[in-house]
Amino acid sequence: MKSIQVFDPSMCCSSGVCGTDVDALLVAFSADVNWLKAKNVDIERFNLAQQPMAFVEHAAVAGFLETAGAEGLPLTLVNDQVVLTGRYATREELMRWAGLNVTASETSVDVSTSTSCCSSSCKC
Repeated sequence: MKSIQVFDPSMCCSSGVCGTDVDALLVAFSADVNWLKAKNVDIERFNLAQQPMAFVEHAAVAGFLETAGAEGLPLTLVNDQVVLTGRYATREELMRWAGLNVTASETSVDVSTSTSCCSSSCKC
């Protein structure tokens, strides 16, 4: 099975889907990640503000940050190989990297299944 890792820029919460000015692309991407997890795809997200050691401990990510800086994030790895930088993957790209067959009905994003990360401790 392929492993997908997404290294996000600094955000107030793990998904970035919180606050009053929510980015629609982050909502869609969070929904895609949840959808893939429901299909038992090995996909993880790491937030620079909340999990900085994940960035430091991964040689490819640390090297990327030294060269491109945090402005180059997000960074997506598949089996520890860089496959995408500077933007979030589409559902079609994620499905291809995970080895899932792409069908027309599965390429549309249902953002109603995404959840906000905000809680009383979120300072968005």
